[in-house]
Amino acid sequence: MIRLYMAYIKSIFEKNFLEYASYVIKDRAIPELDDGLKPVQRRILHSLFEMDDGKYHKVANVVGHCMKYHPHGDASIGDALVVLANKEFFIDKQGNFGNILTGDRASAARYIECRATPLAKDIFYNPKLTDYIESYDGRNKEPLVFPSKIPVILVTGAEGIAVGMSTKILPHNIIETLEAEKACLAGKPFELFPDFPCGGMVDVSDYRDGNGKVLARAKLDTSDPKRIVIRELPFGSTTESLTASVENAARSGRIKIQSINDYTTENVEIEIKLARGVYAEETTDALFAFTECEQSISVNMLVIKDDFPEVMTVTDVVRHHAKQLVNILVKELEIEKKELQDKLHLRTLERIFVEERIYKTIESQKTAEAVQKAVLKGFVPFTKELGPRGVSDDDVEHLLKIPIRRISLYDINRAHDEMDEIRARIKAINVHLKSSVAYAVSFIDGIIGKIKANEELGRGARKTKVGKFEKVDVKEVVKKDLVLKYDRESGYLGTAVNGAAVAEASLFDRVLVVRQNGSWTVQDIQEKVFSGEKAWWIGIAEKETVNAIVFTIIYREKETGLAFIKRCVIEGWIMNKEYSFVPENTDVLHIDVREKFVFTLHYVPKPRLKVLREEFKAQSFAVKGIKAGGLRLSNKAVKRIEVKK
Repeated sequence: MIRLYMAYIKSIFEKNFLEYASYVIKDRAIPELDDGLKPVQRRILHSLFEMDDGKYHKVANVVGHCMKYHPHGDASIGDALVVLANKEFFIDKQGNFGNILTGDRASAARYIECRATPLAKDIFYNPKLTDYIESYDGRNKEPLVFPSKIPVILVTGAEGIAVGMSTKILPHNIIETLEAEKACLAGKPFELFPDFPCGGMVDVSDYRDGNGKVLARAKLDTSDPKRIVIRELPFGSTTESLTASVENAARSGRIKIQSINDYTTENVEIEIKLARGVYAEETTDALFAFTECEQSISVNMLVIKDDFPEVMTVTDVVRHHAKQLVNILVKELEIEKKELQDKLHLRTLERIFVEERIYKTIESQKTAEAVQKAVLKGFVPFTKELGPRGVSDDDVEHLLKIPIRRISLYDINRAHDEMDEIRARIKAINVHLKSSVAYAVSFIDGIIGKIKANEELGRGARKTKVGKFEKVDVKEVVKKDLVLKYDRESGYLGTAVNGAAVAEASLFDRVLVVRQNGSWTVQDIQEKVFSGEKAWWIGIAEKETVNAIVFTIIYREKETGLAFIKRCVIEGWIMNKEYSFVPENTDVLHIDVREKFVFTLHYVPKPRLKVLREEFKAQSFAVKGIKAGGLRLSNKAVKRIEVKK
């Protein structure tokens, strides 16, 4: 019974966890491929479209309206709205929405205002093509996904953490993204790289089409040799966080500065005055190595596609949206064509009804049925002009509702002009439908033209300079200005120990300690740490250096007195973990790092034992793995060892 109960409880947990994980992935953290939005962003834009009257709305009112659709409260809506507004593409803002450069927060929602931009309406808004679903409480309808005409996910970027997965998509230049979409429609090759709103520089050599990593750097002004001015930030940093990182590096002695001041207003300006005897040219590498002036950013383009999470590339996203744009535009044209045909049909009916005075035939009719028959009979001579559609009962009802005033003021010429315009538009739509790709390209050109004319978007100019630069190696930048000392009697090792100097090091070095008992450890350099008495060898643990050292250990079993030799290389380690070259219950006779040397074993004298000493060459034995056992040198118990220097 207990087992059945536990199995039931387990099934409940598993079911609930799967539902929770699916909800977090699809409905909160990961953006949708088709419109590039997370659910809260989509609901915010839907609220702005519903509230749109051309004027600004208090953000607090927008948040309140959006709560009809979003079940997670006002704080999450307000924060998401500010983030989306600061991307400056889809929300026109008024008031203090914070500062992405300094990291300052926005004012309270009751003090700031916003509205949807014309670009947002051009790209997202089309209720006739949008599928709607019930909101969380069933009282309202919200969009399942917007019919987006551009790859929004690439333009705005996205970041989110879900259960067992995460996404990190970098923003790209909107005009370059649209040009890539045009190239895709034309069957031409294209390439897209990130463009950050904070400017700076980026190395995209390992971008791997959106699933690798990039190296972002601040833009430094080093024209004055005694000061460095940071003019642009790397992506992911603010002036506050970058200034704090510089101050931390200065306190730890990694860079030497006199002062740092932040003069940022609309543009970034962080001034670093250097200490006496220090110059800008020699400090730039240290800033890149030890501060936020350089950021390594790993990217993972995970999106929701067809209701499932999928990792895509930049190229995949552009191709998907190129096809989607053509499909959306074709559907819009077909809807417009049908509406125009309906309108033309009604205008034709109205013209014939008024010009041919069919309305006169209903004056003598006494019943509704007779009136309807009279109208239908009046249109019989014009059957050819009306085409196969003819006159329906609904058409008759529409004609009978025309007010007398409109009939009396009917302008025949204006009606003909309107019908000619409708026919011309239908003809143009037919041309667009036959060349839908060319029409899609012209639509993109129109969007590009609007963006280039928009000064608030900086006319769509690229802000981040793409280049190639090597990641600064911390070990090369830092100076080895620490003296590592060791006291053989007490066993203490460090920079503040009273003992013999064993190496010059930096704070980023690691030290390898090999002890006379065959144990060894790799540890951080500290002021004072116990490392063991009478260490045999102490050196800087650089893998390239340590991997080239062949350690030769000659040891003896305590029980039998038999000697063994082991030659190996240290290939890897875990920090501060103690290892041993030799097995337990053994005594180390000798440790050596020479490639070639000769040693002599002196055996324990026994009756009938004629050979009491034997010479060996260390280089005669093969180098094996560090976990391999030693090779037995002889079958005689060893008394002592003699090694030639």
